[in-house]
Amino acid sequence: SLINYVLETARIESGKTTLKKEVCCASRLIELLTDVFEPEVCKKGLTYSYTKDIEHEYVMGDDTKVREIFINIIGNSLKYTPAGGKITIDIREIPFDRENYIAYKIVVEDTGIGMSEDYLPHIFEEFSREHTSTESKVVGTGLGLPIVKALIDLMGGTIEIESEVGKGTKTTVMIPFEIATQEQILEEQQKEKEFVPEDIKGKRILVAEDNELNAEITLTVLKEKGLLVERAANGKECVEMLKEKPADYYDMILMDIQMPVMDGYDAATRIRRMKDEKKASIPIVAMTANAFAEDRQKAISMGMNDHVAKPIDMNVLLPVIAKY
Repeated sequence: SLINYVLETARIESGKTTLKKEVCCASRLIELLTDVFEPEVCKKGLTYSYTKDIEHEYVMGDDTKVREIFINIIGNSLKYTPAGGKITIDIREIPFDRENYIAYKIVVEDTGIGMSEDYLPHIFEEFSREHTSTESKVVGTGLGLPIVKALIDLMGGTIEIESEVGKGTKTTVMIPFEIATQEQILEEQQKEKEFVPEDIKGKRILVAEDNELNAEITLTVLKEKGLLVERAANGKECVEMLKEKPADYYDMILMDIQMPVMDGYDAATRIRRMKDEKKASIPIVAMTANAFAEDRQKAISMGMNDHVAKPIDMNVLLPVIAKY
């Protein structure tokens, strides 16, 4: 987390961060945030609720970066709100002074430990943390909010934070968005309907994944879609399993990158050097949490056919499987 924050801060400061223009859905954002935080909310016995008043559900923006902003803000509320506390989220649409644009005003309020008036002016400074948060033994880097501020600035929005020690914090974010066209909305809704192409059913996939839980989830979901699936616990095992079987036994490899014994890059390179031409040309798709553009390029340069970011979204993965 710390390394990713430092990298992202460096990208933003050097002007290398660009915003994607894709269809974002307000309801989907709220669902995702609820899914992400529900286990911790239950664990701490918090009250978590949201209200929504939006006319335009679908807008154009950078979906991943919008998620990142609110995962950071709500994540902070969660970290600094003691057991039995309350977190409320209000998302509403407000007019914006630009043709075909509206803005979302999102207010996140908590009953957490709060911050002093003296500290508030320093809240967006890198590596800055108030002594009360360090004394409360809550793990943090002091980089989440500077990144949030930088991303919101990049989007042409605003962020305001009000807080009082012992009473809680209120964060108000305003982000402008272009309204999605009917055509863009229909295209997005089509994508949202999970589509399982008939011609992938019965295909055999070798999943190279060292994490037990990730492997179990991936295998279960792929089996549900009618695929035959086997697992290798690392790159070395993946190469050996491919060598042992007949040339047409596996149809594709889904390859994690960071694995013990032999990583995904090394495994892909060895597969591409195999003497059996059919095995050497098997489609290999990288499955990795390293989701930067250069990670995708590296996967391709190491002989892989494609790259799918974790956490795995079946609406993304299934069309990639079908493509190869």
